[in-house]
Amino acid sequence: MEFKDYYKIMGVARDATQEEIKRVYHQLARKYHPDVSKAPDAEIRFKELGEAYAVLKDLEKRAAYDQLGNNWKAGQDFRPPPGWNTGFEFSGNGSDGAHSGTNARDFSDFFESLYGRGFDTGRQGGAAFHARGEDHHAKVLIDLEDAYTGATRTITLQRPEVDSAGRVAMRSHKLNVTIPRGIRAGQHIRLAGQGTPGVGQGKPGDLYLEIGFNPHAHYRVEQRDVYVDLPVAPWEAALGATVKVPTPNGMVELKIPAGSVAGNKLRLKGRGIPGSTPGDFYASLQIVLPPADNETANAFYLYMAEQFKSFSPRTGLGV
Repeated sequence: MEFKDYYKIMGVARDATQEEIKRVYHQLARKYHPDVSKAPDAEIRFKELGEAYAVLKDLEKRAAYDQLGNNWKAGQDFRPPPGWNTGFEFSGNGSDGAHSGTNARDFSDFFESLYGRGFDTGRQGGAAFHARGEDHHAKVLIDLEDAYTGATRTITLQRPEVDSAGRVAMRSHKLNVTIPRGIRAGQHIRLAGQGTPGVGQGKPGDLYLEIGFNPHAHYRVEQRDVYVDLPVAPWEAALGATVKVPTPNGMVELKIPAGSVAGNKLRLKGRGIPGSTPGDFYASLQIVLPPADNETANAFYLYMAEQFKSFSPRTGLGV
């Protein structure tokens, strides 16, 4: 998938004001409208302009797009970086920008990878017809340990605004959020009344926080199950042992069965993320060899090679 430089497509600077973007779009849209232009690529250019304008006219989409930075070049192979839009507050139906409306259009794979499918390009203009304020959505990251115990955390979100010069500026605001025990990645926390103010006497919208987990030095998470790679010595795997294993809610002792091999998964039932049906905790065995970094260790490895000379670790490969 190729990266699209929406500023280059529209021929505007990255710090262009919203009014400049609007004016340039209307000029170019008239120039390349397929019913008017004789250029062979008019239809393609018109569609590209519409897609670029859909992003740059929208303060939220533009601010998130700008976070990708200047390092990407038009036509360069692109995949959205993990968590590329974390911490941005979006209004409408979701933080992926996916809206269903009468003005929905089919845009490029690049656009859909960032904002989703079927968004409503007329969303901003139609908001004033609703008495209730729009809901806002944002993705936030928490520590895995918070899901085990519950916590109260202060989070910072960014919301784009137009400054006195007509340019997009970011405003940060902080919220104290209660993280419920047992929450999973992908679930939402609702903050009532924290969305767009209502029109007239209408109630304000709500703010929905989609939860994700910060990358962890030790653990991986799948739904409610938690995984750790557990290093063991060759003799612990071969002879069996009881070893200490860290988990997000404390240290436990785990019995390694004799004859274990690398990749074996040992399960601690109910030690995953809490819930009405809690997840499990899995330790994936990784056998770690001591280094042959001195004369005694080297001699011992030579002795092992002699004792196990009939053993071939590559039998499964037909060797």
